[in-house]
This record gives sequence, structure tokens and C-alpha cells, in this order.
Amino acid sequence: SGAHLNPAVTIGLACGRHFPWSRVPAYAAAQFAGAIAAAAITWALYGSRARTVAGLGATYPAAGVSAGRVLGAEALGAFLLILVITAVAADSRFPPGAAGLAIGPALATAILISGPVSGAGVNPARAIGPMILAGRFTDWWAYLMAPVVAGVLAVLVSDRFLRRGTQLVAGKVSAVRSPVSSSASASAPDPVIPAPPAGP
Repeated sequence: SGAHLNPAVTIGLACGRHFPWSRVPAYAAAQFAGAIAAAAITWALYGSRARTVAGLGATYPAAGVSAGRVLGAEALGAFLLILVITAVAADSRFPPGAAGLAIGPALATAILISGPVSGAGVNPARAIGPMILAGRFTDWWAYLMAPVVAGVLAVLVSDRFLRRGTQLVAGKVSAVRSPVSSSASASAPDPVIPAPPAGP
């Protein structure tokens, strides 16, 4: 599946034409269903206090933090995370093992940036899924909108500035041929295939 796990990643890649829009609803539904299921398991394991005290792990603004600050913190954290994801996981120039090594520190950095302000959702499913069962929807729209917008911008920045010379269409990376190389190859004569040696 590509292990998106985050609707902002899925929508960003689709906006950049790197992922088919026809699959976005199924991916988003699975991501939110997984978040809700995880919250339900937490509730079942730890009882009612997990819901009333800890909100089933839902992310909420810190005391005195406005919705605008939540929006900014979530956007910044999600932008950083998704920029790294698209730069290393969706580009054939990076070896497969580099993705995990880069995405982990990027997520940790996003949490350090946005955690003290918004709780570090940086993922609409992870933030809103527990809210649904906890019954508290404080600034839910910021946790939804900020990562999605930031994800789209991150993919556009990656395509424009970081992935020059390659393109990724519907999940498949292929080299982009420059006009010079294309014209050179077009003007080059067809190779001459030598005739097989005459038999005895």
C-alpha cells in the first residue's frame, strides 16, 4: 500500500499527480478507521479514565493556545514531515533503506516543534480519530486543514526544487529526458547490425 498512514500524505501525493485520486477515498477511510480502532482498543484496555482524563490520546491545544497558533504549529510540523517523506520515499534516487532513517528523525522534529503548542497531531486521522470517541472536538478543523494544506505544499516544493530530473506519476518514477538529449537521440542514426557470418 505504500504505508501512507496519513491522509495528508495521500492527498498531497494525489495533488502532485503521484497517486491516483480514485484510491484516495479508500486510503482515507482506512486511515481514519485505524485511528478510531486504536482509540477504541485504548479505551477497552485502560478503562473510562483513558477517555475522561487522557482523551484516548487525542491531540488538543495547550492551555491558552489559540486556534491560529494550532493551525500554524500543525502546518509547520506536517510540512517538514511530508517534505521529507516525498523527498526520500517517493524518489528513485534514494535507496529504499534511506526512507526509514530519514522519516523517523523528521517525525521526531515535527513533534518537538508542534508538541508544546498543539500536541503534535501532524496527521488528521491520528488527531481526529480519538476525538470522535472521546467526544471532544477542540479546534478539530485546524488539525484537519493544516496538515492537508501543508502536505500539498510540501509535495509541490519537493517536485519543484528537490526532484529535478525525475518525475513520479501514479507511483512510478521515470527519468525526464531533456530536450537536448531527446533531439540528440532523435537525430542519431540507427545502429548498424552486422550480418551473421556465412555458413561453411
